Amino acid sequence: MKRLLFLLTCALSLPAFADSKDALEKLLADVFAYNLAVNPVEATSHGDTSNNDKLEDNSPAALKLQAKQYQTFLQQLHDIDYSALPRSEQITYKVQEYYLKNAIDQYTFNAHYMPFTSESGFFSSLTFLTSVHQFQTEQDYQDYLARLAQFPAYFEQQIYWLREGIKAGMTQPKAVLNGLPETVANFYSIPANESSFYRPFKSLEKTKLSSEEKAALQEKAQSIIANNVFKAYRSLHTFLVNEYIPNAKTNISAYAWPNGEAYYQNRIRHFTTVDMTANEIHQLGLKEVSRIRSEMESVIESVKFEGDLQAFIQYLRTDPQFYAKSEQELLEYAAYLSKRMDGKLPKLFSHLPRIPYGVEPVPASIAPKYTTGRYIPPSNDTEPGYYWVNTYALDKRPLYALPALTLHEAVPGHHLQIALSYELDNLPPVRRYGYISAFGEGWGLYAEYLGKEVGFYETPYDEFGRLSYEMWRAARLVVDTGMHSKGWSRQKAIDFMMENTALSELNIISEIDRYISWPAQALSYKIGELTIKRLRHKAESELGDKFDIREFHKILLEHGSIPLAILEDNVQLYIEKAKRS
Repeated sequence: MKRLLFLLTCALSLPAFADSKDALEKLLADVFAYNLAVNPVEATSHGDTSNNDKLEDNSPAALKLQAKQYQTFLQQLHDIDYSALPRSEQITYKVQEYYLKNAIDQYTFNAHYMPFTSESGFFSSLTFLTSVHQFQTEQDYQDYLARLAQFPAYFEQQIYWLREGIKAGMTQPKAVLNGLPETVANFYSIPANESSFYRPFKSLEKTKLSSEEKAALQEKAQSIIANNVFKAYRSLHTFLVNEYIPNAKTNISAYAWPNGEAYYQNRIRHFTTVDMTANEIHQLGLKEVSRIRSEMESVIESVKFEGDLQAFIQYLRTDPQFYAKSEQELLEYAAYLSKRMDGKLPKLFSHLPRIPYGVEPVPASIAPKYTTGRYIPPSNDTEPGYYWVNTYALDKRPLYALPALTLHEAVPGHHLQIALSYELDNLPPVRRYGYISAFGEGWGLYAEYLGKEVGFYETPYDEFGRLSYEMWRAARLVVDTGMHSKGWSRQKAIDFMMENTALSELNIISEIDRYISWPAQALSYKIGELTIKRLRHKAESELGDKFDIREFHKILLEHGSIPLAILEDNVQLYIEKAKRS
């Protein structure tokens, strides 16, 4: 009788189970299709060429309509019975909810009034068009040129929002805008055929086009770049110099924006995915800084350096032995480190991605204000990922920091995690291609630590470089919350970083300006890494000899980029399953 009742209960629950799952799948498909429709460049990267000749519409009417549609999607999501979904679909539900809420919040807080940070924005992201597009037929080139021709109108839309930001008092602080006009000018202060936008037309010999067709395309490309692309950048430059910078706010705190305190707390929740206040994060940062400082002092003792931490940092910043003598030397060392870590991956992972990655310099046009390194994911299915290394100002790019940077940006950091996520064919696009900062950046910082476990840091200076990078992320917790919620000045934040990290002053200034212009994003690294380390310690403690590092990493990565609460649940389920096996 009990078995009959059990079977009847299961039978009665099946329709709800199926209905909820089907409803979620349909909604996911609708949201993804809508995202591609309103983001044509993203659609191109996914192989959808139906709007290959268009750029995004950022007009007031378009953004208002999008916000309304995302609100409708969120309501439709909440109408689905979460409890009736299988475990994997519950994760998908939460991930989709995360992105929908952010799209709505960004519009509500008028984030579109500030379409750039101190290091990048709409004007620099357009350079990725050359890698997003596939150039095989004449139509491919014509579609690309059609996009370039729309630059003036696209820039005018962005300038409209920047003007609205001036009216509302929601601008980037004047302190972080030094050098921005020069960065913009770099895009038009060259001949058209030397522009990065002209690059696809330098390899037309690889196509099947006739010589006449090639010549016509090259002539048209130079004309559009000179008359449309350069015109757009010149107009932005003029606007920045004459209107935006003179009217930019002087207070660096996010609290100085309209509804700024609520916006900053909203950004904390978005980037960390945990419920912590700015003060709680600040205190955590101070605790981590103290712990890491103690480990740094142990390294100083091991090399028998006569002097304190500040003297050692000054020695590292100024001794030529720690710096590359040419851009090529820096790139070659980064490539060597990448390949050396490739050989250690099987000790840590049971499954490695098929997608390869390359090592390239940060483009010269954006390098002066850009961060020290970054991972660029594949822009389409014919492209690899790229580990970008900043070769600008070589005397500010220490070699002892490069091992940790390489592990973070390449493998086992961002490339391995993102490439594996792209290859999770069993998951919907929102989980394969999404990126949640607390998970992704937390993984990147954890990846730096993994190098220590496989003997990657060969010298005490390499280990100090790793600690300095960990200190950099811990100090972020302090300075980001300090500047945005505690009234810290920009100089106080710079001084704190100078006193506690071995980063060069140039790097520190670039980073501080990034934190000012991109509130709370920098908090995701340490919060994510500490969560992963805590979960690993829990698994090791509870499983003892049953703990398998490769299986643990598989559990962390096989669900794509996810909020930290879901990560906690996944690890708990792994521990329970391992205990039973």
